[in-house]
Amino acid sequence: MAFNLENTLVIGISATALFNLSEADALFREEYEKHPDNAIEIYRDYMLQHEDEALDKGIGFAFIKALLDLNRYQKKGDAPLVEVVVMSRNSPDTGVRVLNTIRKLNLNITRSAFTAGESSADYIEAFGVDLFLTTDEKDAQKVIDSLVCAAAVLSTPPEYKCDIEDGQVRIAFDGDAVLFDESSELVYKEKGIEAFHQSENESQNIPMLEGPFAIFLKKLAALQHRLPMRIEYSPVRIAIVTARNAPADLRVIKTLRHWGVYVDEAFFLGGIEKSKILESFKAHIFFDDQDVHLKTSSLVVPSGKVLYSSNSPLNKTTRQTVTD
Repeated sequence: MAFNLENTLVIGISATALFNLSEADALFREEYEKHPDNAIEIYRDYMLQHEDEALDKGIGFAFIKALLDLNRYQKKGDAPLVEVVVMSRNSPDTGVRVLNTIRKLNLNITRSAFTAGESSADYIEAFGVDLFLTTDEKDAQKVIDSLVCAAAVLSTPPEYKCDIEDGQVRIAFDGDAVLFDESSELVYKEKGIEAFHQSENESQNIPMLEGPFAIFLKKLAALQHRLPMRIEYSPVRIAIVTARNAPADLRVIKTLRHWGVYVDEAFFLGGIEKSKILESFKAHIFFDDQDVHLKTSSLVVPSGKVLYSSNSPLNKTTRQTVTD
């Protein structure tokens, strides 16, 4: 049955983010270094020999499972609230293990793309994806530069245990250069904290422009309105975790109000480490653009790096900061 997915939240996720394919990937890389001409054949044989063995859960699994569970609120005849597309560089033949694992773990995922080594990013728009999660930085960069949808690079933490109340989806976002555009961040990078605070205070009644995750946030808000309960009791809980503090906090709240987006929790930390807040919030996933925050946050919750577009001025300031 075909559905109009305009009001459905569509997530594209790479097989390597949904499941743990590290063993197979390591085998391919090892063989490619020794015998480049035979690496694909050896990888294919390995995947076929193990295709009936379920893969371990990957870093994005808990988030995807929680989102799919929201479809229990779907009304008969309506489009699903959430759709997930698995996207893989495997060929259809070597991808059988991925499909078998989806069935064994009872994931309601019916759409997939297997591209045999080609970038799956080329098919994001065709599937109507709102958010693309991957472990491949090149694929994420391609999606971000295309402006098709939000995208983030997931990295597996040393140890992670999902300890979140069943039935909930908990998502945390950084603000500048993630939900909001880069202009405020550039003021801070180029002119310092005092100029940043002055600018944000003077502009507190001027909504910020949309950043790379703004449309995804708005789609989440639309999803909340499709649920049968009041938004304050929604199983989808959204938090803003930002290094901003007063007087730069009001502009965030007023921008979200202007967008018509309700968030459950907001933390204006003023330089306090984000990881402790995220651990207490128990996020399924956290999105940030800066390595300094992701380094610690990824130790306590699954974290996605939001890359800057290739032509972003922040790429230059970030390189200068690293060099300095």
